[in-house]
Amino acid sequence: MGFEAWTIFALFWIVFVTTPGPNAVNCIQNGIHLGFGPAMIGVLAILTQATLFLILSAFGITALIAASPAGFFAAKMIGAAFLIYLGVRGWMQARTPVRVSAKPAKSIYFQALAIATINPKSVAGYLAAFSQFVQPDVPIWEQMTVIVPTALTLTALSYTGFYALGAGLGRAALDAVFNVWLRRILASCFVIYGLLLGFSNAPGRT
Repeated sequence: MGFEAWTIFALFWIVFVTTPGPNAVNCIQNGIHLGFGPAMIGVLAILTQATLFLILSAFGITALIAASPAGFFAAKMIGAAFLIYLGVRGWMQARTPVRVSAKPAKSIYFQALAIATINPKSVAGYLAAFSQFVQPDVPIWEQMTVIVPTALTLTALSYTGFYALGAGLGRAALDAVFNVWLRRILASCFVIYGLLLGFSNAPGRT
């Protein structure tokens, strides 16, 4: 991958990982409730998912998933239900005073991993990256030595920023009246993402 192609890929990935979605909402919520340090376990979970999806994309497996209507339907319905559940729970707990408290690292990790993995629409981003930027005449694993570090570094920076935003909001809004509305907005985002996911088409289908 030449420098120009790498630059275009990096810009694409920046847009891909900084566009707000369920991952970003979860990062902000964890930052508010847990503080910056403990919440960063979620970044490790997102990087785990990103590494898995990058490897699957290299093998072409994500293309098979996107082309399977039954598999896509099952995955998106599970994902939609989980996101809506998180949203409803967050709305109901919005009036509970925010206190930065401990939460098991395993719980933080697996919730973030689940949210990052269950959204089949994220497959479209990986398919786009590999269809647009991978050169067919160059061995894929040679290109992965450039793609993987770039993608993971930008992913880590992006979601670290979302966690920092949440931690900052948590400190500023602790016990503040508007914090109820902030948390309800975040909860509503989960419900909206869940509904959009439930009515979405498979990548590449209309």
